Amino acid sequence: MKILVTGAVGFIGSHTAERLQSLGHEVIGVDNYSPYYSVALKELNEKALADKGISVIKKDLRDADLKDALPNDIEYIFHFAAQPGISKTSTFEDYFTNNILATKNLMDYAQQLTDLKMFVNIGTSSIYGLEATFPESMAPEPASHYGVTKLAAEQLVLQKSREKQMKTCSLRLYSVIGPRERPEKMYTKLIACAFNNDSFPLYEGSATHLRSFTYVGDIVDGIVSIIGKEVVVDGEIINLGTEVEHTTQDGIEAVEAVIGKSIKINHVEARAGDQLRTKAIIDKARDLLDYNPQTTLLEGVRKQVEWYQANFEN
Repeated sequence: MKILVTGAVGFIGSHTAERLQSLGHEVIGVDNYSPYYSVALKELNEKALADKGISVIKKDLRDADLKDALPNDIEYIFHFAAQPGISKTSTFEDYFTNNILATKNLMDYAQQLTDLKMFVNIGTSSIYGLEATFPESMAPEPASHYGVTKLAAEQLVLQKSREKQMKTCSLRLYSVIGPRERPEKMYTKLIACAFNNDSFPLYEGSATHLRSFTYVGDIVDGIVSIIGKEVVVDGEIINLGTEVEHTTQDGIEAVEAVIGKSIKINHVEARAGDQLRTKAIIDKARDLLDYNPQTTLLEGVRKQVEWYQANFEN
């Protein structure tokens, strides 16, 4: 099957592209190489994909000429590309154009693909709001520009299922960790601080925040299991993550245990819109996708530390 993966040189997109290729599919990536974080890291991911025969088209989905720039014989789309996270350096326009406008452009492109079997939107638990401990039927209450615009993007995609124009679904992911995690995210930053003897900036009150820290390999298991279940998942929203909760403090201690040293902490002002608790309710994923994440927090952290040492430690 010929599959397009957007955001292909990003964290989860690159892992998914590799897995799909290993399953025998022809994978084409697209990414705009946004400087939101290190382009060098994206180029490192691109090289890993190239080594496995996966090409990446450099293209911004906000451009209006996607029909000319992307292949016209795509059978599956996994849409990861987005303006991520909660950042003071990101404007509302950044979130609006990258999450809503880009998704609308991609949907227009997808609609003219005669062989398309499924459009899979990659959503986020941030859609639920400050507490993300609910089944998919719960009304969303996003508390950040990121959450609001990802909800809008999700609805743009699911609209096509409601109109019977194409098969679509949306996967809401929970606190993904592992190799290639973005440099501003918690575990990569913790690991870097440990090795470089820097202080980790801990948001006030966040040590007790609860998260469903889910290893990227377990997330990818759920994502690729969509293939072959197009009729079953059409129009559905599905949570993907682990049911096991850990505090931020648990995460800090896991990194310290793996590396074998204490991490200096610098307490900083709380971040507006930060979620207080996430706990993935995955009954639907178990039922529809036979989803069963298994990797423990300590195992995931160990793999991420190994990746960091292999790529950033001399």
